[in-house]
Amino acid sequence: MDKRYTRKVIIKNQNGLHARPASQLVHLANTYKSEIKLFNSKTNVLADCRSVLSIMLLAATQNTELDIQTQGIDAKEAIDNVEKLLLNIE
Repeated sequence: MDKRYTRKVIIKNQNGLHARPASQLVHLANTYKSEIKLFNSKTNVLADCRSVLSIMLLAATQNTELDIQTQGIDAKEAIDNVEKLLLNIE
């Protein structure tokens, strides 16, 4: 049975989750077998982390809280690294 993890993260960068980090996130997500999604409860948007367009539709500006959701064989490693990327957006 696949493991499932959820973790909250707040986007601290003043530019929010913009195109460059969205592209980095897609690249990172494609290194895992697990399903990786981000959810913005304010806009009720669920984004697939393998799609830049999907991530951009989150409209994640500074101080937006997102739920990272992973499920699969390498879900723990995936959520740890996605969280690290989102907390260190430049």
